[in-house]
Amino acid sequence: MIGAGIFAALGPAAGVAGTGALAGLGVAALVALLNAHAVARLAAVHPESGGAYAYGRARLGPWWGFVAGWGFVAGKVASCAAMALTVGAYAAPGAMRPVALAAIAAVTLVNVRGVQKTAAATRAIVVLVLCALGVVVVAALGGGAASVERLASAPRDLGPAAVLRSAGLLFFAFAGYARVATLGEEVRDPARTIPRAIAAALGVTLVVYAAVLVVALASVPVGRLATAPAPLVAVVESGRLAALAPVVRAGAVVASFGVLLSLLAGVGRTAFAMAARGDLPAGLAAVHERTRVPHRAEIAAGAAVALIVLLADVRGAIGFSAFTVLVYYAIANAAAATLPRPASRLLVVAPALGVAGCMVVAGTLPAGSVVGGILVLLSGVLIRVIRRPDRAAAG
Repeated sequence: MIGAGIFAALGPAAGVAGTGALAGLGVAALVALLNAHAVARLAAVHPESGGAYAYGRARLGPWWGFVAGWGFVAGKVASCAAMALTVGAYAAPGAMRPVALAAIAAVTLVNVRGVQKTAAATRAIVVLVLCALGVVVVAALGGGAASVERLASAPRDLGPAAVLRSAGLLFFAFAGYARVATLGEEVRDPARTIPRAIAAALGVTLVVYAAVLVVALASVPVGRLATAPAPLVAVVESGRLAALAPVVRAGAVVASFGVLLSLLAGVGRTAFAMAARGDLPAGLAAVHERTRVPHRAEIAAGAAVALIVLLADVRGAIGFSAFTVLVYYAIANAAAATLPRPASRLLVVAPALGVAGCMVVAGTLPAGSVVGGILVLLSGVLIRVIRRPDRAAAG
């Protein structure tokens, strides 16, 4: 979870809610916690790949599974575009889109060749990201940029709509918790360990992000944060320790590239799984004889990401991704509601709270993200009806 999202989402979230983004951060973490709880319960009953696509099919029916899978693919394609644009914004602001396209091409080539990010590489990236975020905090506080007066005088929109809109944008930065939830077969006493691991991971992430958001709001005017191509670099450059900015740029680039590598691979494999079940064109179900990688699905995913990079900006990509992924998790929570009732009364209502939280936050995102997300989801449904009228009739 502690990765590239905070480098990209902080500026847009501050722009829509000012200091209200701090409350939005808490809402985003709560929704993520409910979603992770639902996925953890579902993964224990259905230990198969595919996430809510598989869970929705198994517990709610093929149509719900399809909408979840289509929403995941569309949302994560947009996430990849946001990550690629973040690479460009922090590496070379003057050539953001060309650098983003080069990053997509490189990652697609790596994925097609079957190279995967290892656990050791993941740990190294997390350490570098934490160092970069630490530099942001130290530079803001030690460089004299941060001030209580600036934080107190920052635009303060605590209206529910603004807070929830910032929560939707910051939800993008919490991606990754579902992977913790699916590790039940790899740990001792998963019923006890997984919930604790999820709570601990979300708690640590929330503290780190809150610290970064507070010093950012205390160091840079909200308007500048909202429009800066690299918001956290703007924070560092606002004080006397601006010479540390390259460290933050390097952290953002490495983190975004690492996330792009794993996200794009996940999109390709979900598209492959949907194609194998007849929900996407059968050609995407091909597997390379030598690398055993669904190469056509990976190439198609890379092409889709490149198209979004050419057409959208970071904020638009984040908003669209958040909307479709929140729909995906709403379906996961609905599927979890069909599982046997847990012993805890609080956990009985968790799926309902998860559905409500996802839909409310999704509905308050910027209008363009909501309309675009709905149109993409409906286009997927229409394509499925046209391609498989027999399945449409059967549900």
